[in-house]
Amino acid sequence: MRSCIELKQALQAGLCDSSLEKLYAPDGNTAALNGARSRALHVADQLMETFHPAQSEPAALFSGPGRTEIGGNHTDHQHGHVLCGSVNLDILACASRNSLNVIRAVSEGYPRVEINLDDLQPKKEEFGSSAALIRGVAAGISQRGFSLSGIDIYMVSDVLSGSGLSSSAAFEILIDNVINHFCCDDSLSAVDLACIGQYAENVFFGKPCGLMDQMASSVGGAVAIDFKDPAAPSILAIDVGGGLFRDYSLCIIDTKADHADLTDDYADITNEMKSVAAYFGKEVLRDVPEQEVFSSLPELRKACGDRAVLRAIHFYEDDMRAVKEAEALQHADLREFLNLINDSGRSSAMWLQNIWSVGNPQNQAASISLAVAQKLLQGEGAVRIHGGGFGGTIQAFVPNHLLNEFREGMDTLLGEGSCHVLRIRPEGGCLVTE
Repeated sequence: MRSCIELKQALQAGLCDSSLEKLYAPDGNTAALNGARSRALHVADQLMETFHPAQSEPAALFSGPGRTEIGGNHTDHQHGHVLCGSVNLDILACASRNSLNVIRAVSEGYPRVEINLDDLQPKKEEFGSSAALIRGVAAGISQRGFSLSGIDIYMVSDVLSGSGLSSSAAFEILIDNVINHFCCDDSLSAVDLACIGQYAENVFFGKPCGLMDQMASSVGGAVAIDFKDPAAPSILAIDVGGGLFRDYSLCIIDTKADHADLTDDYADITNEMKSVAAYFGKEVLRDVPEQEVFSSLPELRKACGDRAVLRAIHFYEDDMRAVKEAEALQHADLREFLNLINDSGRSSAMWLQNIWSVGNPQNQAASISLAVAQKLLQGEGAVRIHGGGFGGTIQAFVPNHLLNEFREGMDTLLGEGSCHVLRIRPEGGCLVTE
């Protein structure tokens, strides 16, 4: 194992290029590889400058990718099906042990965070903070019987906060992999780490999210997930290579809407779906047959309210739609896949109602963005709300012959650089090199 100085020397000599190329330049793009090498050298430099690790301590590079939800909008927390994937934007970190029994972390541009490993209880004053996520991940790993040690971490990110690519999950999976490497001999699986990330976000961060974000970031690639048993979800990796999307580009468009103070909106979806399940004596909708819901609509409307019932209807439709989307990809049926993506977008708008926040009805940036995107697509491709909703981002599959016009149109509406052209990354959270 290399010290931080030795890691820097290896990077400069090109000895880590194969590892970097796999993640950041799979098409052999020299400029992309050079950029990845420069970025890796930067975090190694900053780790040394910020924390001054002992020369004898080994150092390593880690990556936590963002994710894109492809199918199954708000179905995971009801133990349903989702289709998701990791993307080629990530948090990159250089890390090394310290002897302080403290995790010290700097995310470039933000203040240093320090977590004492003797105190791994949730703290209400930390809700919504990166400190809460680090403390939660450390607690989750400690609860699995591992002895923790102090670690220093310096990280940079191109997963923009509030981008709908789940910067929080990327952060959790990054911290997961760092601790897993230095304290657990890399013995925890990608699924273990995803569950630990969700635990940190639910209990320590205060956001009642499902498991999809963490699973996509941790497992990597395009992944169909069945959450019937959340503790042991069924995972199917789907090969989306072979030119399936050669004529289309995946675009994530930042609507520039204020993404803060939406925790209650997200929680309302979970709580309202669960209220319908509770009417039938169940905890989640996956355990309630769809026909029972439709047979009880008059009583359900009185007991739970119309919005809760509509959101339950969305669950059943988008749950099965996610299964069909995965099947379409497996059979390389791109036309069916795009039709299903558009259907999902309509269901999210009409039944799930997560396009804008009832607390701020004058701000409907996602709705405007969807309308403009649909016009720019000229009846081709597909577009839908992306991720949690209520602002944030939209997702589009854009025919390449319309890509320049589409990007220009969205950037004109929302500002330069709003439209991000991404690719599915085959690897999830990982040790990059050491």
